[in-house]
Amino acid sequence: MSKLGLYVHIPFCRKKCLYCDFSSYALAEHLFDAYTTALCQQIADQGGMLCKPPVDTVYIGGGTPSVLPVPLLDKVLTSLTMNFTIQPGAEISMEANPGTVTKEQLIAIKAMGINRLSFGVQSFNDKLLACLGRIHRTPDSLAAIESAYNVGFTNISIDLMYGLPGQTSDGFAQELEQAVALNTSHISVYGLKLEAGTPLATAYDQGVLVLPDEIEEESMYDRMTDFLPNHGLMRYEISNFARPGSECRHNLKYWQYQPYLGLGCAAHSFLQGERTSQVTGIEDYIEAIATGSSSVAMKEQLTKNESMAEYIFLALRTVEGMGVAAFNQYFATDFFSQFGEVWNNLNRQGLVATDTKQIWLTERGMKFGNIVFRSFLPD
Repeated sequence: MSKLGLYVHIPFCRKKCLYCDFSSYALAEHLFDAYTTALCQQIADQGGMLCKPPVDTVYIGGGTPSVLPVPLLDKVLTSLTMNFTIQPGAEISMEANPGTVTKEQLIAIKAMGINRLSFGVQSFNDKLLACLGRIHRTPDSLAAIESAYNVGFTNISIDLMYGLPGQTSDGFAQELEQAVALNTSHISVYGLKLEAGTPLATAYDQGVLVLPDEIEEESMYDRMTDFLPNHGLMRYEISNFARPGSECRHNLKYWQYQPYLGLGCAAHSFLQGERTSQVTGIEDYIEAIATGSSSVAMKEQLTKNESMAEYIFLALRTVEGMGVAAFNQYFATDFFSQFGEVWNNLNRQGLVATDTKQIWLTERGMKFGNIVFRSFLPD
């Protein structure tokens, strides 16, 4: 039976980035204590209701968890270990942004049991960082990663972005080289998406912002998928590359349709076929927890057709793909009988492949994954 994964949301940032539409808030330090108290209360409530279940992955994300003072982070970690059965060898990840973490903080969070760090580097080009509204610069990234190594972290991931305003394929290639030179165990690479309502999207709509054209962006993608595996970072999911054994075990839970519990405002859960999400606003969340009201903003029991589609496209995000027998057993339905026509159409386009036991996206399918995923959605 799959053990539970925990996602813990820390919604605070020092400054909101210009492309970000996540649930994160700047200039909210006055809510640090109250939010931590509410979060620990929810941790205790959920741990009790679920009878202190075994947990083998914890992911502390945000926002920027590293802006939360060390004593409050310690309070959260202590609450997790008291109310859930954290397994020996569990992967315990925390996001951190260069420029918001010091060597002293890194020593402290390692002592708390955090054993994996994910740094939001995004770019090694200072002009691009400024364009994104990031508060750090390249020397901050290099210093933070070096400090993490020096205090004993061995499982370190960095995030990079491509398709940025003013970015070129050759420039992105240089950034990939710099990333690999750091010898981190994991790299996540995402194409910029302009989300409605963000300052970057507004600037683009007004004609102020110019993005790389489609050919240039596709060149960046191709260089990424060629360069990283040739330097020991093997692709295991559309946007993620890792040295063997360093794949993010928590994120694999999402793609392998395993259960996870979200704690904190805006956090999402998937338990027993039901998806839920917490209220988004910090103060709304604090009030709901303090008054004993429900902090759930959305609850959705997926239909069988919705579950099948979701199961398929989450699995197909991974290089391993989807086991046909596992699908057939999970849904008591034959995959090829149910989706044979869709499959044949995608196969003719060179987007998918199978050996009858496993199905997966081809290289072309990885590039145009959204076409594949939409094909399985119920009408």
